This record gives sequence, C-alpha cells and structure tokens, in this order.
Amino acid sequence: MFEILTVCTGNICRSPLAQLLLATRLADLGVHVRSAGTHGMHQAAMPVEAQAIAKALGVDPDAAAAHRSRMLAEADMTTPDLIFAMARDHRREIVELAPSRMRAAFTVREFARLAADISDDDLHRAADAAGADASARVRAAAALVASHRGLTPPPADPSEDDVVDPYGRSWETYEQSALELVPALDVVERVLRAALV
Repeated sequence: MFEILTVCTGNICRSPLAQLLLATRLADLGVHVRSAGTHGMHQAAMPVEAQAIAKALGVDPDAAAAHRSRMLAEADMTTPDLIFAMARDHRREIVELAPSRMRAAFTVREFARLAADISDDDLHRAADAAGADASARVRAAAALVASHRGLTPPPADPSEDDVVDPYGRSWETYEQSALELVPALDVVERVLRAALV
C-alpha cells in the first residue's frame, strides 16, 4: 500500500479530479489517494462540470458525486508518499506547513516535466534499491524525480507547471484544465508502474 495526496485551492475541481483519476488508474497497485484544499470550502461537492469531465475520463460517476471538499491540515502531510499540488502556490503552502516534505511535494505538471527524461529502468533500479515495500519504492522514485530539480530546464513560462483553475469559469476552461492535468497524470502513472511493477 502507498499513499498520494492531491491539493488545490477549494478541493472541488482540480485536486478531486486528480484524486479520482489516480485512484481509478492505479487501483491494481494498492494505492490510497486523498485530496484537500488550501483554502477549501467545507463539504462542498464537485461542480457538475468537473463531475462530467471525471465521468468522461472513466471515473465512476457515483465516486465523483460523493466527493466532499476538505481543508488541508499539517497532519495530512505526514503519511503520503507523494504530494501533488495543482499549482505552485499550493506547493508553496504545502512546504510552509510541512517543510520536511519538500522533496515529496511537486506540482503535478512539474513532476511530469522532471520525470520526462528519466527512464523506466532508472526508476526501477532506484525502487529496487529501496526494497520490497511499496511505500519505500514510491518514495525512492519520487526522490529520483526530485533530484532532477535544477538539472531539468524550467519552463519558459513558470505557469506551465500549474493546472489552470476552472472554478466558476467556462466549460472550455474546465476542458483546458483537464487537458493540462491528464498528460501529467499519464507520466505519474508511468513512474509509479515502473517503480512498483
């Protein structure tokens, strides 16, 4: 068993979508995925637009309908092996709350950018060095990805490491947000499968 935490502002659009997609895609690997918001609403549902996108991407509609937002707390960050923020501001708040988790916390698009040039063989070797425990293997893969900070060129526009917030905006913005999130989650899945399978 290993654990992932996804974080956005309100915990109603981006982070629950990431949570539900990761839980769906990685169910066979024994993952536990949670989400929270840095300035979250209390017990708010996902907007219908976010639920529609989740359903279109293969998430169980009942799971999307059941989501209720919650606030991020320092205690949330003690156990996750990976923490995926949806934007740089969220990652900054995560690190301020739990400085010891800096190497485990990424924006999801930053993680994808850093991992792009890391081979599956290198990920598997790093995980093998950590032993058989799934959590230790994921943390080793995350450390390898984190080690590429400063080596991998940053994006020309720093906002390219963020997933756009669609809340209260047009349907097209919800689609754009998903188009930014899903390719990053494809890389997350590749990294985790290389580390664990």
